[in-house]
Amino acid sequence: MKNRRYVIGSAAALAGAAMLARRSHAGAPAPLSAEERAMHALNRLGYGPSPADAAAIAEHGAARWLDRFLAGQFEPRRLPQPAALTQRLAGLEVLALSQAELFGRYREAVKAAREARREKAQGMAPETDALNAVRDKVRPLVAQAATARIARGLQSPAQLEEVLTEFWFNHFNVFAGKGPVGVLVADYEQRAIRPHVLGRFRDMLGATARHPAMLLYLDNAQSVVAGFEPPRRGRRPEAKARSPRGLNENYARELMELHTLGVDGGYTQRDVTELARMLTGWGLDTRKALFGGRGDLFQFDPRRHDAGSKTWLGETVRGSGQAEGEHALDVLAAHPATARHLAFKFAQAFVADDPPASLVQKLADSFRASGGDLREFTRTLVGADEFWSREAYQAKFKTPWQYLLSSLRALDLPLNDPQPLLAALAQAGQPLYGAQTPDGYKTVAAAWRNPEALTQRVQLATTLGQRSGVSVDQLSTTLGASVSEPTRRTLAAEPAGQQVALLLASPDFMKR
Repeated sequence: MKNRRYVIGSAAALAGAAMLARRSHAGAPAPLSAEERAMHALNRLGYGPSPADAAAIAEHGAARWLDRFLAGQFEPRRLPQPAALTQRLAGLEVLALSQAELFGRYREAVKAAREARREKAQGMAPETDALNAVRDKVRPLVAQAATARIARGLQSPAQLEEVLTEFWFNHFNVFAGKGPVGVLVADYEQRAIRPHVLGRFRDMLGATARHPAMLLYLDNAQSVVAGFEPPRRGRRPEAKARSPRGLNENYARELMELHTLGVDGGYTQRDVTELARMLTGWGLDTRKALFGGRGDLFQFDPRRHDAGSKTWLGETVRGSGQAEGEHALDVLAAHPATARHLAFKFAQAFVADDPPASLVQKLADSFRASGGDLREFTRTLVGADEFWSREAYQAKFKTPWQYLLSSLRALDLPLNDPQPLLAALAQAGQPLYGAQTPDGYKTVAAAWRNPEALTQRVQLATTLGQRSGVSVDQLSTTLGASVSEPTRRTLAAEPAGQQVALLLASPDFMKR
């Protein structure tokens, strides 16, 4: 505890040094050096430098290394994966199970909970057993999904793919704590998000729209034409109360407000209602989860669909079943408002909390010109002068997730037991798959830069620094140009045993 108080106090001194350094460069900003560009790429297009990255930069030269790095990041399938990562992922059951099998696990949990409630009613079990029965089945699968994400972020050479997966999962957020979503979240990331981050936006939009995790999270699985009554085949009398009763607008609203057009995208409440009608019948065939079934769960059920004509975004849409929803996704993916909304959000996440309007326009133009090609969209970002400007350098404040991953990579710590790390993330307010609201986690500094959060980072810095056995010279070499001279001078005056923790707790390291 004494060491942590010391580190907190000394970190304040480092913050003062960093402020003085910024003031000393208040004149015309100089372009980034080759070394700074290399560090900037590692911090924005990945989760920060590792000792291996620093060694490669030293061996090949920063400019040559950067050219190779950027070329490789846009072809992630060509990058050889470390054997340790491949082996870890192969051992995670959740990545191999089908949607039906995963949902079957949830059904087993519900059945166990029902049995626990029965035993409680008979005085045979304590009150908490029913809830724990569900949690015991769901938690291991969520933990495996989180283990896969953290292992990839830490060890995969395809760092751009990892930060893009984080961004787009956050954009199409689902919450693992809602019912069966938790058992499906790994499949959602692996099949609805990850394959499309350098593909086409329309493909990702459709994959998320049809995935059971999204259908359950935003309730479209229960959205049906008014007056629909499911068939009675063997249905228990009490099941009627749980049957879908009508239109649910949750997904239709978030599809336009968050996923595509944006809150100022020019649509009305009537457009939300009409889109919800177009998406009725998009649901799940949960019968596949019975008796060990396999396969995907998405099902369009024409009996649940509102086949009437709709007027949506000024267009008359005739009844045509599932094609109505697919048409809506086509329109939304190609809409100019979608290009503007995604461009701003992308620039804000990767360049600055208040991104340059010129960059937002470049990204929007690229999105429209390419038909929503996310590889070209990302290339436009990386090719923009605004991305490489002095103003953008270390202008972003790391989220807890980014801070954790960059610390582990910089210290070259192995991923032995991910659970304490995941617990630290939860304590910092960013548990993986734990954003409850559809807008996901914020990427701006105001969401994460507060005294309590900074204290938690200092505590984590102290713990990881002690575990690593890395010297401050080794860490400084890894971080290279991202550590300012004032910070280096301040560290040199501190006790040797505290220097690594202080560097990890410094403003230089908390920025990217």
